[in-house]
Amino acid sequence: MSPTTRDLAREAGVSLATVDRVLNGRTGVRQATVDAVTAAIARIGYIRNQSAANLARGRTYRFEFLLPRSGDEFLASVIARITETQAAFKADSVDIGYRQCLENDPHQISATLSTITSDAVDGIAIMAPESPQVRDAMLRLMDRGVHVVQFVSGQHDLRPFDFVGVDNHAAGATAGRLIGRFTHERPGQVLVISETMHALDSVERRLGFDAVLTADYPNLVALPSLETRGDPARTRVVIRNAYTSHNDIAAVYVLCSEARPALEGIAEFSDPTAQVIIAHERTRFTERQLCDGTLDAVIAQDPGHLVRSAVRLLRARSDGRTPLASQEKIRIEILLKENLGDDIPLKGVV
Repeated sequence: MSPTTRDLAREAGVSLATVDRVLNGRTGVRQATVDAVTAAIARIGYIRNQSAANLARGRTYRFEFLLPRSGDEFLASVIARITETQAAFKADSVDIGYRQCLENDPHQISATLSTITSDAVDGIAIMAPESPQVRDAMLRLMDRGVHVVQFVSGQHDLRPFDFVGVDNHAAGATAGRLIGRFTHERPGQVLVISETMHALDSVERRLGFDAVLTADYPNLVALPSLETRGDPARTRVVIRNAYTSHNDIAAVYVLCSEARPALEGIAEFSDPTAQVIIAHERTRFTERQLCDGTLDAVIAQDPGHLVRSAVRLLRARSDGRTPLASQEKIRIEILLKENLGDDIPLKGVV
């Protein structure tokens, strides 16, 4: 049988009450005693049953997702997965909420983060473009005892923050490889469409994309990134101007997560089937575009895995445990018409 707290107390030569204080990080315990309990843990291989400990203490984890106020189908799919996860984790004493409260303004985001305290939540997952202001606000939030996960938009292996999402440099490189191969050495220009290039994930995708295109596909020239700023009217104007100014566009890379406005603009001002078009994120709209041949491929990440991973990371940090890195790695998925699965939309059906 696994060692118990009684075994640990006996090995360390202290009382059960002292073991409890050490395990829960309470004050009033001499450092020598803490060291003795820690050494005993290593000797007997004691592993704490965190669920039982939480049940005994009546502890509930309080986590919150902070999301953009505006968004389209990808944001809706994220919210749907959060709602599913709320029910799934309820039995484990995990309360999960979400708020659509973030503007595309680093100062507004920082002000929102400044109002959050450890009295209200144990941890947050924030879906917002990285900036110096937001980074400083997250650091101050962690100083107040609130754990932080950068959600979808962020950077791998950049402590002290945890990040949940794909490797965006690799995702952009994947798009470059797909466009390079799908154009079959056809010369031409590549349109690159983003909501904003002030977001770290957009910059990394563009860098990965350019690295592959420049190194391996000299027949293709990537144009400067078009920034739509999430505005449908602006999206329509910049895409119209791009097709008016360039008559040799061989491919399009839509690197933002909300692809629908850009894809609708492309269809309005050009023949999508005459170009190679790659976009991000699986939604009902991109599924339909794959099925009717408008889109050649979608580079996706699983919203359900994203949400569950964020919750697991926040829970591990709240328990003082090191997360299992392999479990939280979000895979880059390449979706084609042929591998969407059985539940694919019929052509023309909304």
